[in-house]
Amino acid sequence: MTALSAAYEAERQDGEIVDVPVKASAVIYKGGLLVDKGTGYAEAGDDGSGYAFLGVAVESATGGSSDGSVAVRVYKTGSFKYTLVGGATQTNLGIRVYVSDDQTVGTSSTNSIACGYIVKVVDATYVKVRINNDVK
Repeated sequence: MTALSAAYEAERQDGEIVDVPVKASAVIYKGGLLVDKGTGYAEAGDDGSGYAFLGVAVESATGGSSDGSVAVRVYKTGSFKYTLVGGATQTNLGIRVYVSDDQTVGTSSTNSIACGYIVKVVDATYVKVRINNDVK
């Protein structure tokens, strides 16, 4: 394509929630951390090589018989409550966390799929994670 030579309607949308196609047969639960496993489709969070963090599921969804036949709305910003592997203490405040599974984060992981920073220690088990800077 060439550079613009007239006004262009870029169809802006608020970026807080976006639709993402779901991998065939994938089961996604509302509130779950989501990843792209290199296919371009949303799947439940998992600590795998080459995965990218997509955000948090606004709703539950189950992929259809083919990739992308179902879409899920995904939060791209905000703070969410998750279990912290190994337990939480106030010294965890401000630490970057990584996807462990679709409801658990850790201060380290095998594949380092960053999903945000701890902005609040809720109790000895749970933390609030701000996802804004690590979502793809």
